[in-house]
Amino acid sequence: MRTSTPDSPHIRGRRRRLGSAAAATAALVIAGLGTAAHANADTTAASRTVNHTVSHKVSARTIAAQVAKAHVRYEKACAATPKKGYAACNALRVTGGTTAFMEKQAALKGITPKTVSPKASSDSPTGYGPSDIQSAYGLTDAASSNGSGETVAIVDAYDDPNAESDLAAYRSYYGLPDCTTDNGCFSKVGQTGSTTSLPTADSGWAGEISLDLDMVSATCPNCNILLVEAKSASDANLGTAVNEAVKLGAKFVSNSYGGSESSSDTSYDSKYYNHPGVAITASAGDEGYGAEYPAASKYVTAVGGTALKPSSGSRGWTESVWNTSSTEGTGSGCSAYDAKPSWQTDSGCAKRMIADVSAVADPATGVSVYDTYGSDGTGWNTYGGTSASSPVIASVYALAGTPGSSDHPAQYPYNAAGTSALNDVTSGSNGSCSTSYFCTARSGYDGPTGWGTPEGTDAFRAS
Repeated sequence: MRTSTPDSPHIRGRRRRLGSAAAATAALVIAGLGTAAHANADTTAASRTVNHTVSHKVSARTIAAQVAKAHVRYEKACAATPKKGYAACNALRVTGGTTAFMEKQAALKGITPKTVSPKASSDSPTGYGPSDIQSAYGLTDAASSNGSGETVAIVDAYDDPNAESDLAAYRSYYGLPDCTTDNGCFSKVGQTGSTTSLPTADSGWAGEISLDLDMVSATCPNCNILLVEAKSASDANLGTAVNEAVKLGAKFVSNSYGGSESSSDTSYDSKYYNHPGVAITASAGDEGYGAEYPAASKYVTAVGGTALKPSSGSRGWTESVWNTSSTEGTGSGCSAYDAKPSWQTDSGCAKRMIADVSAVADPATGVSVYDTYGSDGTGWNTYGGTSASSPVIASVYALAGTPGSSDHPAQYPYNAAGTSALNDVTSGSNGSCSTSYFCTARSGYDGPTGWGTPEGTDAFRAS
């Protein structure tokens, strides 16, 4: 783990407000938030001039063809292989190449796409922003209207000293409501609930924290956010932080970390993750086919990862299993230890099967993140990994409303299985396996993507 001092100063106080409606509109178009950025089969990008950059008419089919060229290099934000009893974060930071967002912007403007500069501060995002995520998952109306009074907790290891100021910068750029300690929207505590006794700072986990906070902001802008920082990445400390998040009132808890399964997992289940009435999500992993914990817990919603690209179809987007190589892609698989929950009925795995649902995770189709702490904190970055998909799904649960007090909300998507409330992902694979659906997408349930991705909030609320 690396520790270092910040490379950039904190951005303090309330977000900088755009000076006029025209300025706000310009910022949205630059960020890819305008209608043109979500062109579908029936629309084309309108001609417009923003900061002397001319957009031209271009079909959704043309945009999709250019986005297909996206190709990036990336690095793991945290330790690659944690020792027994510890977890690593599942965040992947793009360090080179051209993202899907950058290819889309280039197509809209009729220019050659730029490339990511890994050590240079960027003035603007290079990954998908809030309206991309909301559009892709049918959440635009819910994100505007829902979430007030709900708290999404983020559990991570170590401290990010710049968490609040970086969150403010992200939300300011995209025109999202303030979320600060002063207005009660944002809280940061250690695993014992202290606001002053915080863990040691860590650059890699700070990137993970920024990713998580920004994905909650993008998906549920009206939600409160609670950041609980464990003092280390041990399973016990991270689990203690989960308990603290629930103790402090969060009904939605995202865990973007994981490690190898062990015989201790069933005891961790009862100690840390068995919280009826709370939607707990966990990343399925970033190393391709294979199970990891806590995604294998029968009490959590295990979240797989997809590649998310604009398309010319009626949805405007298409998804496939995220798989970069034999060792890089969404996790999935049959647990060696955890019992199968009653609502999971696939016949090939006698124990807990991963995943339940999924969302964007491919770094090539990655999301925009603002992070200024440590050697990797260069401002705007693009991140991928199932660290992105877990907080997205936790936030969709929050948009859907408070879970039933005795429910394990991991069951909710199963109640909506096969309906229009979920986008069935039917293409792609994350490796080789003896039972095909453990690692290969198909119609209906499969390991890498579960029952699919959100299409609105209906699959994530109590029946």
